[in-house]
Amino acid sequence: MKLVSSEGMRSIDKTCIEELGIPGLRLMENAGVGTARVLERELGSLADRKVTVVCGKGNNGGDGFVIARELSARGAQVKVYLAGHAIDVTGDAKTNLDRLGAGGVIELSDGRSVGELVEAMTKSDVVVDAVFGTGFEGIPRGLSGTVIGQMNVCGRPVLAVDVPSGLNATTGVAEGECVRATWTCTMGLPKRGFYLFPGSDCVGKLHVVDIGIPAKAIEAVGIRTNVLTDPEAAALLPARPVDAHKGTFGKVVVIAGSVGYTGAAALASMSALRSGAGLVYLGIPASLNDVLESKLTEVITRPLPETDGRTLSKEALGGVHAMLADADAVAIGPGLSRDPSTEALVHALIEEIDLPCVVDADALNALSPERLAGRRGDAAMVLTPHPGEMSRLTGHPVSEIGKRREEIASEIAGRTRTTVLLKGAATVASDRSGEIFLNPTGNCGLASGGSGDVLTGIIASLLAQGVGALPAAALGAYVHGLAADLAADEIGRVGMVAGDVMDALPRAFLSLETFL
Repeated sequence: MKLVSSEGMRSIDKTCIEELGIPGLRLMENAGVGTARVLERELGSLADRKVTVVCGKGNNGGDGFVIARELSARGAQVKVYLAGHAIDVTGDAKTNLDRLGAGGVIELSDGRSVGELVEAMTKSDVVVDAVFGTGFEGIPRGLSGTVIGQMNVCGRPVLAVDVPSGLNATTGVAEGECVRATWTCTMGLPKRGFYLFPGSDCVGKLHVVDIGIPAKAIEAVGIRTNVLTDPEAAALLPARPVDAHKGTFGKVVVIAGSVGYTGAAALASMSALRSGAGLVYLGIPASLNDVLESKLTEVITRPLPETDGRTLSKEALGGVHAMLADADAVAIGPGLSRDPSTEALVHALIEEIDLPCVVDADALNALSPERLAGRRGDAAMVLTPHPGEMSRLTGHPVSEIGKRREEIASEIAGRTRTTVLLKGAATVASDRSGEIFLNPTGNCGLASGGSGDVLTGIIASLLAQGVGALPAAALGAYVHGLAADLAADEIGRVGMVAGDVMDALPRAFLSLETFL
């Protein structure tokens, strides 16, 4: 599903109204009617429900006026408040304000009227926030800021119209007061800022309301940012034919592990199996083989030459070549260490590898953009940095990466001829084409050692099963987060560890299969 910025949404609206001849009033009417229907689905019958609608002076307020009228028609007891003066309302919003009739709106202009609003909200079944829309930037000031703050403390569920007021719909930034919605009904397309922190924490349950925007109006904007839905994620799953054998679903080679970091190797390799790979081979320092054979039942281990520090040495290159001879994909990096001999092994592998590959953790730390770009092969390669690793790769400080996640992920993908999965809130997948996916799944339970190793195994498995690099990265992040969400539903987020996420992978895939 496409994600739109504020500017993109303005362009779509302009195309609809000026080029396609769709009246703005019709779009506003559709927005209000659609939102009223959503509220009815969420609450059941609206008869005698008490609803307070808080409107701004612009088109978002116009949507609110339509919603108020629709809710009244459904039997709700509606009070409408305007953050400002009716004389300042213009255009389509003024038309819908007039349709409410004389006395239909209470103007908020002083402490007494705000006090009346607070009393009305605390007695309501639901509050509708229609103060600011997609065009808002900056800090809500004065009366608007006060009203938004009161909505947050009124103790009642809040439905935000289009965007939670105070949120930048493009960046996901809230510089001042911002509505923390129970539900958000957004118009036409979801907004980019809904999937970037802290915006993702303000939206609540998201509903996308169809307001009658033609597909060609959306296509004209050329949107490059996407988010997977459950059906779209399911459509990317590799086929599982009934006459398959273990070779059908791909062979993954994982090059990982060092003394003290056998868990990283175990999690990555086992997660590849849990994600559908038919066979997984794990190349590890020879002295760790017995440990990992006892940890892993289904993974095939291969002891390889090691350093005195019990890390893989550059002399392991021949053994790795033998493992890769009939492999379909490879994952390099989890728990490898920063030993110079191990880094030399990584350099040699990256320079010549011609298999779909995931590069993570210590393998990433051993590489520069120039070395990645200069490799001989052109097979799919997915890099999975967290912000610290991305900072080392690019030279950008972590604080800047947090503000420019999509731009920086696309930049490094282009420089290195790879697909980049930049982990964080939200995880960003991008490739050389500039196409971007923001990941909507996952929770803070993933902030635990080993979670990234699970993600590496998932992506390597998908690559081995024939999924392309960008879809594998986007789907891998989606399934990883979905597994974490399922685990959190069962055991909570506080005590969740990476193994819980790995164990939930079969349930995550099963839940997606219901959409096929």
